[in-house]
Amino acid sequence: MATVLVGTREGLHAFGNGRTTGARRIGWEDSPPGVTALAPTDEGVLAVVGRREIWRSADGEAWSHVVSIGNLEVECLAATGLGVLVGSSGAHLAFLADPPTPVRTADSFDRVEGRERWYTPWGGPPAVRSIAEAGGSLFVNVHVGGIPRSRDGGETWEPTIDIDTDVHQVWAGEPGVFAACAYGLAVSEDDGTTWRIEDEGLRSTYCRAVAVCGDAVLVSASDGPRGGHAAVYRRPLAGGRLEPCRSGLPEWFHGNVDTHCLDATADLIAFGTPDGRVFASGDEGASWHELAAGLPPVMCLSVMS
Repeated sequence: MATVLVGTREGLHAFGNGRTTGARRIGWEDSPPGVTALAPTDEGVLAVVGRREIWRSADGEAWSHVVSIGNLEVECLAATGLGVLVGSSGAHLAFLADPPTPVRTADSFDRVEGRERWYTPWGGPPAVRSIAEAGGSLFVNVHVGGIPRSRDGGETWEPTIDIDTDVHQVWAGEPGVFAACAYGLAVSEDDGTTWRIEDEGLRSTYCRAVAVCGDAVLVSASDGPRGGHAAVYRRPLAGGRLEPCRSGLPEWFHGNVDTHCLDATADLIAFGTPDGRVFASGDEGASWHELAAGLPPVMCLSVMS
């Protein structure tokens, strides 16, 4: 069975392979223990602690410090063919590199067409919220700034989806590119060149997280930024109506299943909630069981093979 790693403000929890752990503190004793982002790599897993420290582990047990980020907050990490990409506040992108300069800024991303129009609903600076890669293309989700794409290894970038679609997470793979956005599930079958929005079957269209498991795509949706009638929905990759996942789950959750709180491998999908519950499914989301309850609010989740 895969291991489900769950980040909370108290540290990292692990479930699966016959083990359940309490909150494991990662990081310095005098640093905030909250694990705010996770990223699987070929060598193990990376974790963001306190939004400014990146740590590495081969097994989820022993951790070593990678780098401290200075004046920016790390929002997400992704292992790509170019190396590990770091998305941060201010809508900046960087690469993890070797010492003595462990973080190398991707200056080309600061020159994306239309960058001056990026924004947030509350008036603060935008941020890189999620990163995906497929077929030689990189997709970087900016909140709020659409999904810039690079087809030349990050040398140049071009906008794709309308920025006002308000994308919260992007996923890319062989089936296509999927994005959880404020108006439903955005789908592209041509590498992000054109998009359509799917909302049939959703009670409300405000989507926050998206993942693919086997032959199904799953997306979380609710009434809005503060949640309400939140649920996880699924449909076959071949197409069809989005249906709410009900077997083994409450009819509704109050809070949003947020960005990076829904994740999958080919065989297992899991998600975490703001009220500290974790659910998993081994049949592409058709039925679910509860892995954990009573945790602090889930801030991120990763399913590790």
